[in-house]
Amino acid sequence: MITDSLTQPKYILLVDDNANNLKVLSEAIQGCGWKALMATDGESAIEQIEYAHPDLILLDVMMPGLDGFETCRRLKANPHTENIPIIFMTALSDATDKVKGLEIGAVDYITKPFQQEEVIARLKLHLKISHLTRTLEYRVEERTLELSQSLQQLKQTQLQLIQSEKMSTLGQLVAGIGHEINNPIGFISINCSHIENYVQDLLNLINLQQKKLPQPDPEIEALVEEIDLEYMVEDLPKILGSMYQGISRLKDISLSLRTFARSDITSQVEFQIHEGIDSTLMLLKHRLKDQGDRPEIEIIKQYGDLPPITCYPGQLNQVFMNIIANAIDAFDDLQKNQSKQTIVSSSPDTITITTSVNHQQKSVIICIEDNALGMSPEVQAKIFEPSFTTKPVGKGTGLGLAISYQIIVDKHNGTINCNSTTGKGTKFIITLPF
Repeated sequence: MITDSLTQPKYILLVDDNANNLKVLSEAIQGCGWKALMATDGESAIEQIEYAHPDLILLDVMMPGLDGFETCRRLKANPHTENIPIIFMTALSDATDKVKGLEIGAVDYITKPFQQEEVIARLKLHLKISHLTRTLEYRVEERTLELSQSLQQLKQTQLQLIQSEKMSTLGQLVAGIGHEINNPIGFISINCSHIENYVQDLLNLINLQQKKLPQPDPEIEALVEEIDLEYMVEDLPKILGSMYQGISRLKDISLSLRTFARSDITSQVEFQIHEGIDSTLMLLKHRLKDQGDRPEIEIIKQYGDLPPITCYPGQLNQVFMNIIANAIDAFDDLQKNQSKQTIVSSSPDTITITTSVNHQQKSVIICIEDNALGMSPEVQAKIFEPSFTTKPVGKGTGLGLAISYQIIVDKHNGTINCNSTTGKGTKFIITLPF
């Protein structure tokens, strides 16, 4: 497990043809509680790494036979060893050689003669960075897989919603997905806060180092310039801000799923109608957008001051879903007809949702109106009949509005009426007692 690596002993491979250097470095490393592995040339180092797999490598540049640069190249070319951090040890002062080492994969340089305190400090820093990198990569892969699975489940549910309209089981399916997607969202949200703290700690460390070492080594200055440290410090908070926005968007979707699929099979509960309508619109947001061949559908909300009503929230949400989805289908059909006739409407596509209270009848009224195709009187007379549909085979079962009628009239003692004019649009009026 990644989290266990904090307590496991660290193995540092020392590669140097100087026996005295190996002795001094191994004693310093063991003094920190780490395990020291040693090799005197590049070939034996590569052989040892294959089975020992150290956490970090201190590699001398100038060695007989296979020098440090070539050893580093071979290690970085091997998928099993490419992620092991390598710190070069060299007496070379030429900046070109140091840049060369960094370009082929080294993470840092230690200049000989070295100070033990400096070596240990750099080892601690790069071991911590390596651990954080591996931890973040593991968590990203894990959360990505979970989100991918949840997203796949969500797509399957949306497909079932559009194609089968099996409203009696849809609520449970969507509720389950809303719960599942909420877990990885929570994991990512918590981990983002940790990432933010880690990044701030590293930036504080860099800032403190710059204050304490106002005249850094040339290789440090070169690295700062190479990675554009100033831009990185400025851009990191923006990246984290974008991640938080994405998390917030996912939370909104998850909340809409759970609001839409309220579990209310056995008993009625108090519910605010506007929450149900808003959650339905959130789930249909992808269908309301510009589709290329059909412009964006504008939602106009004219909400009144509604009291909570006692009802079956999940079932009412399914009614809203059916009516609004049918309105979107009508705009799609309208666009197809206009394309065939090369006629473009001057008025924008709109769905207007109006809510109000009838205090005399103690009821709430929900009107959902579109300005799409409309229906002929013959079609309008049959829309609430089971199995009646004007959609092509495979696109609708004709059960959506029939079940909606049953939910409103039989389950809630309300009324649902449809007023439609061919070529002008359709209006559904729902009345629910409170």
